[in-house]
Amino acid sequence: MKAKAKKNKPVRTKARAVVAAQPRRRGRPPGRPARDDMTPDSRERILDAAEAQFSAHGFWGVTIREVAEQARVDTALLHYYFDTKRGLFDAVFARRAEIMNKERIDSIDAYERSAGSAITVEGVINSFLEPMHLRAAQGDPGWHNYFALVAQVNNTPVWGGETMGKTFDRVIHRLLDALRKALPEADEKDLYWSYHFLSGALTLTLSQTGRIDRLSNGLCKSGDFTAIHARMVPFIASGFERLCRPRSGGRSRK
Repeated sequence: MKAKAKKNKPVRTKARAVVAAQPRRRGRPPGRPARDDMTPDSRERILDAAEAQFSAHGFWGVTIREVAEQARVDTALLHYYFDTKRGLFDAVFARRAEIMNKERIDSIDAYERSAGSAITVEGVINSFLEPMHLRAAQGDPGWHNYFALVAQVNNTPVWGGETMGKTFDRVIHRLLDALRKALPEADEKDLYWSYHFLSGALTLTLSQTGRIDRLSNGLCKSGDFTAIHARMVPFIASGFERLCRPRSGGRSRK
């Protein structure tokens, strides 16, 4: 009788045994960033890159991949932090708004306390505009990008008004409350229209398009915020005064 052939068993080397004995590590799901990648610095780089891209090309002209490339991070990190492109845009828009809104409210509060019963329209307008003009005058490219972005959103019909409202309405109502003290007999419609005109002039100016530079053949500079502030405050204040103070014998506005 022939002896039964023995089945060859795989040789288990010492090295393979060691590997087999080690506990299996759980890998992170595909596309999910490592914890070490999720640092405050990387988040700020993403916001800075997105701010520059959105201000130059608008919301629809920018992709998540382009922002990731400029920020030098994986696209998965953007999805982790912000979920969608709209989530990223909203985070960019809110970041500097929180700083600017606080500075403007603090400035209006300080002016009201110092002026007391001698409050004036020009004083209120100055306290509202000065924080933004000071930021713009610093020449920080981040703030320049942000102000250009605000100008874009303020002129976006579909969702711009909603975004501006939820971001800035609190400080605008604070401004209007102060103006009511300086213009106690003002018609509410005239106050709101006057702010509407202020908003357009302000966002155009802060975006620094260079239009006035070319129009004036260099006589005026869109980045000269010392000159801008000295002229915008009395210009806007006189508009409020003219529109909001009652006129005896004049034609009523509807």
